[in-house]
Amino acid sequence: MTPRDTRPDDARPLPQRGRGAAMSSGDDDVYTVDVRRGRRGGAGAPVDGGTRPLPVTERPDRRGGGYDDDGGSGNGGRGGGNGGGGGRQRPARSADQARPRRRLRWGWLVVLVILGWLAFMVYTPWHAWNAVTKVDTAPKGARPSDSKGYNYLLVGSDSREGLTAAQRKEYSTGKAAGRRTDSIILVHVPAGDGKPALISLPRDSYVPIPGHGSNKVNAAFAFGGPKLLVHTVEQVTDLHIDGYVEIGFGGFASVVDSLDGVNICVKNNMNDPKAGINLKKGCQNLDGRNALGYVRARYSDPRGDIGRADRQRQFLGAIMKKAATPSTVLVPTRYWGFSHAAAKGLIVGEDTSMTDAGRVLMALRAVSKDEGLSLVVPIQSENYQTQAGSSIKWNTQRAKALFTMLRKDEPLEEPPPGTDGKPSGG
Repeated sequence: MTPRDTRPDDARPLPQRGRGAAMSSGDDDVYTVDVRRGRRGGAGAPVDGGTRPLPVTERPDRRGGGYDDDGGSGNGGRGGGNGGGGGRQRPARSADQARPRRRLRWGWLVVLVILGWLAFMVYTPWHAWNAVTKVDTAPKGARPSDSKGYNYLLVGSDSREGLTAAQRKEYSTGKAAGRRTDSIILVHVPAGDGKPALISLPRDSYVPIPGHGSNKVNAAFAFGGPKLLVHTVEQVTDLHIDGYVEIGFGGFASVVDSLDGVNICVKNNMNDPKAGINLKKGCQNLDGRNALGYVRARYSDPRGDIGRADRQRQFLGAIMKKAATPSTVLVPTRYWGFSHAAAKGLIVGEDTSMTDAGRVLMALRAVSKDEGLSLVVPIQSENYQTQAGSSIKWNTQRAKALFTMLRKDEPLEEPPPGTDGKPSGG
């Protein structure tokens, strides 16, 4: 017969309560642990009034039903311990492993943004160039031979084409039909050393015009358009003209407005009703209307046509300086607007490429940064009386010397004598 257990009830071992029970080796240290989730008190709570806590080396496995002893797999846990639940434990990804992947994603994003921006920078002028009007400007017959450098004719015309009645009134352009030259600039871009140069040919310059005798040079444009003007300039300078670029009144004003105006330092007060301006002396931001009047004004300038030629070169350089700033290039809407406003008002020769136009723009930019020369053809007299009225007579000797240097592509490091627009003898 089994002997009766006479020990008091509080000294008897508690019965095991299922799978999650844990036992120690001694009879006095027998405990039960309820590992069922959601029970009040959780693992480690005293059972049936017990007062001793769990051993510190035993930690309940929160993912399963057993203990995890210092990182080991608990009984019934998902990690596959003794009697585990059979689930597979997912390895945790460390921060060091995730960081390179994030860096790689950001790196690719930056590359894509840069490539997209470069594509936009190239596509915008290409798209604008397709909207440019092209005309035949190549003279027939014998022409001067090509030189090492590049020579282009940059013309500002008084064409009202495309202007509404309101715009003609706003710009004070009048209602004259057709187009005439308001400015004629010879742009020289050296192939080697030396600085690019802008050389004004005053519109009242008295020169021989093929098939029309001698007259003011702007008459060539009136008689035969760009083709006769190019022919006239080639004959009088003995320089081969590699390209032709023309911009009208409306196009000029639109370009300035697309840049939100251009800063110009006005040397003297200018009140010229015919040009539609009343400007005070000093540096100021000119919008399209005032800018157009500033480069057209003739009667308010004591130097007349010579002073106007100086202002035209000054303003063209200021436009390129503003166009090349980050506020224009890095703002997509402004960059697009400037490119297409310039293209809309342009007329170029059929043999003038986008590269040629780019060289002209770079020459203008160089002058705006004092890295190029702003000149006027050497002048002997500003009041030379002719059958065409008061005209400008070139200093023939110095003019030929200047054109010879351009033809030979000799560096123009300093302004040659007489190219400051002041009359000189000889």
